[in-house]
Amino acid sequence: MADATVFAPWQQRAYEQAEAALDGGRMGHALLICGPARLGKRALAERLARHALGAERDARAAQLLAAGTHPDYHCVGLEYNKEGTRLRTEIVIEQIRALSGKLALTPQYGGAQVAIVDPADAINHAACNALLKTLEEPQPGRYLWLIAAEPARLPATIRSRCQRLELRLPPRAEALAWLQAQGHADRQAAEALEAARGHPGLADVWLRDGGIALRRDVAGDLARLAKGELGALEAAQRWTADEDAALRLRHAADLALAEAGGLTDPARIRKLAAWFDAANRTRDLLRTTVRADLAVAELLLGWGKNRA
Repeated sequence: MADATVFAPWQQRAYEQAEAALDGGRMGHALLICGPARLGKRALAERLARHALGAERDARAAQLLAAGTHPDYHCVGLEYNKEGTRLRTEIVIEQIRALSGKLALTPQYGGAQVAIVDPADAINHAACNALLKTLEEPQPGRYLWLIAAEPARLPATIRSRCQRLELRLPPRAEALAWLQAQGHADRQAAEALEAARGHPGLADVWLRDGGIALRRDVAGDLARLAKGELGALEAAQRWTADEDAALRLRHAADLALAEAGGLTDPARIRKLAAWFDAANRTRDLLRTTVRADLAVAELLLGWGKNRA
């Protein structure tokens, strides 16, 4: 676990709320930390763990956490399969059983144990049942914190047994000021924030890794497709030639939605809305064995007529 870093304002507000609950004895055994991806939920949980385990006042505890060897701090996440060839897409029952066994032990260093499960919305059905048993048998000083971008994927039986700490998208002015503090120019920050629908973490990533430039390229391709200056198959082959196919489709869907928002003709709005849905379905298809270029080509063929 890294040392504490500077929090964004929305992280700081959530942390202070959780810290007050922890210090005031109002935090229960289980906490569900949720909200959109890339808002800093994991960093918040890690700092809260430092506080719960006394690292702020105990140099030895701080050293153990920094080294990843604190005996009372446990993390569960996606692991490699038994062959070590690929990362699993689910958290499985063996992981939860092992965690439950650790939480049943007496804390070795101080009076608390902290376990973080991230991403908790990737726990499979059998593992959820095992986790439920742990939630139903809380022990003093044991804290189980679940991190989820999509908490609705967790069974209601688990959600109902957790206190909830939610990170929300901040006000636009606050998000823009934060992006500028990260070193982004005003105009680029505003463009990225609008593209990310007010999500500062996502806007920051897109500005750093070329996602906004990719969005401009997608917009240019859609304009050329509409004018008949670019063929659907040619565009589809280019869109699916690297690892950015899903992001291109996300941008394309968002651009269609933005265009529909500026129209007054109900028929054209319906067509663009239908294409928006089709773009998102096509993005889901990319995770299957379907020929990606053909699926995207079929989508792009409908771009011109859905805008007419």
